Parts: sequence; C-alpha cells; structure tokens
Amino acid sequence: MQVQSYFSSLDNLEGELATLNLGPTHPATHGIFQNVLKMDGERIVSGEPTIGYIHRAFEKLAEHRPYNQITPITDRLNYCSSPINNMGWHMTVEKLIGCELPKRAQYMRVIIMELARIADHLVCDAVIGVDTGALTGFTYMMQERERIYELYEEVCGSRLTTNIGRIGGMERDFTPVFHEKLQAFLKGFPARFEEFNNLLERNRIFMDRCIGAGPISAEKAISYGFTGPNLRAAGVDYDVRVMSPYSSYEDFEFDIPVGTSGDTYDRFVVRQEEIRQSLRIINQAYNNLPEGDYHADVPTFYLPEKPDVYTKMEALIYHFKVVMQETPIPVGEVYHAVEGGNGELGFYLISDGGRHPFRLHFRRPCFIYYQAYPEMIKGSLLSDAILTMSSMNVIAGELDA
Repeated sequence: MQVQSYFSSLDNLEGELATLNLGPTHPATHGIFQNVLKMDGERIVSGEPTIGYIHRAFEKLAEHRPYNQITPITDRLNYCSSPINNMGWHMTVEKLIGCELPKRAQYMRVIIMELARIADHLVCDAVIGVDTGALTGFTYMMQERERIYELYEEVCGSRLTTNIGRIGGMERDFTPVFHEKLQAFLKGFPARFEEFNNLLERNRIFMDRCIGAGPISAEKAISYGFTGPNLRAAGVDYDVRVMSPYSSYEDFEFDIPVGTSGDTYDRFVVRQEEIRQSLRIINQAYNNLPEGDYHADVPTFYLPEKPDVYTKMEALIYHFKVVMQETPIPVGEVYHAVEGGNGELGFYLISDGGRHPFRLHFRRPCFIYYQAYPEMIKGSLLSDAILTMSSMNVIAGELDA
C-alpha cells in the first residue's frame, strides 16, 4: 500500500488508533528518551518525541567551572566516543588563547580521536544487527571495543569517560605498552572487522530489513541540520575534517563515503566504510608520528610535571596559578567544531575574561537530527522505526546536555 493512499484512508479512523509509549526506558530505544506513537496496528501514523529525562544542565554547569574542569563534562555527551568531545573542547580553548600545538601532539590527538570514531561506529552498527535479530556480531565487536578501551586506559587511566588530554596538548607521551597494544590492534583488527562486516553487509535478511527503512532525502537532511554519517548517507559529501581541517587532518589521505537513499542500510554501510578510513588515518599518523613535544609551551594553562612542582619554584608558581584559576583569560567569542562520531560537534564559547566561561553552548549533533525522527518513521512499521532509531545512533547523553 502506498503511504499517501494509506494516510488518506485514516481520516475516519482516529477513534480506532492506539497510542504506544516507546520509552523512556524501553530497551529498544538504547537510551533514556521517549516517543509517543499513534499506531494503526503495526503501522505508525505519527510520533512525538520527548527528551529531558537525563538533562544535566551541562551548559549552566560549565558557566561556573574553570576551563580545565569542564573537560569531564564533555565526557558525558557522546560517551561512545568521549576523547573526541574532550579534544574538541581543548581545541576551542586553544583557539581562544591563541595556542598552537606541536605536530606530535596533533598527530597523537588524531590517533586517539580516530580510535574513538571506530569504537563509536562499532557500537552503532553492531546494535543495528542486534535489532534485526543478529546478536553474534555485537558480542564479537565488543572484544574490539575492549581493545580500544585498553588503549585509552594506557594513555589516561580511564576507559569510558576518559578525561583524556589537556588544554595545550596531551598529559603524557605514548608509553611502550601503548605502542605495543596499538600495533597489535592495527595488525589484527582489519581481518576481524571484515569478518563482522561479512556477517551483515550482504546478508539477505539484514538487507531486506534495512533497505528502505527510515529514508531521508539530501534536501530534508540539510534542512533539518544533519551532519556526520547520517547526512553523508543521504548523499551529501560534508565532513568537518575536510571542510575545516583541525589537528593537521589536512596531512592525511582518506575518502569520505556517501550513500544515495539515506535509509538504514546506507547509514550502516557509510559507518562501516568510515571505520576503514579511520584505520587509514591512524596508520598514516602512527607511521609518520613526528618527534618533539607532546604539549605546547603554555605554562600558564598547562600543568607542569609533578617532579618539577616539588623541586622548582617557577613550576610551583605555575601549578598554583593553573589550579587556582589565577591565569588571565582573553576576552573573546569563538566557535570551534570537530567531526564527532555523530557529526559536527561544536563549542560556542564566550569569554568575558573571568575564571569561567560567560557562556558555553554545546552543538550536539544528536539533538539536532533527532527532530527528524517522527517524519522518518511516519507510515513505517514499528519494527522499522526501531531500526531507524538505531541507525541514527541517537545517544541520550548527547541528546540531553
């Protein structure tokens, strides 16, 4: 039945429609948010999304915290790729204070951010498989995410909410154990990933479930403000790493995969190819890792080494000034964006010269593209709506700042 003729037949059925409360704690939503659906049997007539169940007032909190204490707040946005959030914030502050990082620090950031992108996409695509009834790939890929978390742990001691890096660079250089684990990951992951891909990409059941589910046109996606894999799946070749390079992304060769129909299958395939491109970038950055410092020479913002604090007066003074927020902050207004796991993750920062931001706004891609969800699922079956939500990768932590 065509959607248009289907809806024209609903004019006199309002009393026979059912209301289905999908969420806020439904396992199929993969997060704490709600959709109130009007259903005609299994088919969705309309939907109304509701957010705010885990609103944590991050922007208001940031206005009362010194700049270096805002990093842990960014962890809790898209917690599937926390390092990208952390480093996007650091770059925003560095833009405000006019700090240029050494090449080594920039390449180190690229390696960590691309590992985070791989982890993020693995979760999203594996969950699409789960929602089509294929659990094996999910459990298999969690082993790979675990290897990435071990790399995080070696760099910063944390795994999920990483608080990785510092304003001015990285807090420490890569350790020998990190090099060993990264080399093992780069050697073993591609084959394991392709095995996972072969489970789903050309699987007839998976294709039948995903092709045509939750499509969105390029024009609609742009109108809604889509960015990231969801926009590229609709056929729009836009990536912040290419359009506005940061952290030396212009040094690397990689392709930007795009889809055609913007449906669930396209979103899956685009993310799969982005994982391969992230591997290309990591290999280039790691094989050409420059010598030099892993942080900029900005003692008024970057904490000195702890042994120096105990033995040198100058280091002790800088340590005190950084911790007690005695460093003058330039007055200004900046916006900086990075290519997050879900799209353009932006930070709009206004400084009045005080110890904390006068205003800080997080541009969360999930918050922007989730508004299109009711239109994308209108007229579809409930099972397709679940798949559509999974393929959009709506992360509740990023949705509700």
